[in-house]
Amino acid sequence: MIERSETEATQSEERAPASGGMGWERNEGGMPRLFSGWRLAHAHGLAADGQPHAYVRPAEGLTLFETIEQSELPDEQTYVLYRGPNVYVVLNVYPYTSGHVMAIPNRGVKSIQELDHSVYLELWETVLLAAQAIENAFTPHGLNIGVNEGLAGGGSQPDHLHVHLVPRWRADTNFMTTTAEIRILPETLSQSWQRLRDHWPSQ
Repeated sequence: MIERSETEATQSEERAPASGGMGWERNEGGMPRLFSGWRLAHAHGLAADGQPHAYVRPAEGLTLFETIEQSELPDEQTYVLYRGPNVYVVLNVYPYTSGHVMAIPNRGVKSIQELDHSVYLELWETVLLAAQAIENAFTPHGLNIGVNEGLAGGGSQPDHLHVHLVPRWRADTNFMTTTAEIRILPETLSQSWQRLRDHWPSQ
């Protein structure tokens, strides 16, 4: 067992920030705690970039995505990019990369097998539009397109089917992602939203 001298212990405690500050704090038991108060921002209507956005809770009897689509809030607050007859596209407020969007049926269903045929066709036509917008706006090296059905399938909102479109670049996963599980995003959500709106394909 390694024991610290009284001088070393005093110096360590002097370096520790005051309780409640952001940084390390050492209590009497000796276990360090890292304070990250900025994470509380997510509970106060801030998105992953720390900027304000419409903080929407699911309305009674509706899914989160149905609530967003029916909220009547301005699109620039909810980051809705496109509205079709039965499908809409919204920017993911906790994106994997800049330009990460979701194509979502207006009516919540849990499985792709539950979609009406006309909605199924519209969904994938909308995915094509979103892919074109991402290509026009970001010129990525590649694109991930996929559906996560159910909790076991990785779905974060398993009660409402949605299609993810994630632009990818060579080497967009670096040591920050691998070792620290941190994504580096070069622009704010509002900037990504405006860029995609400006490059949305005409119909």
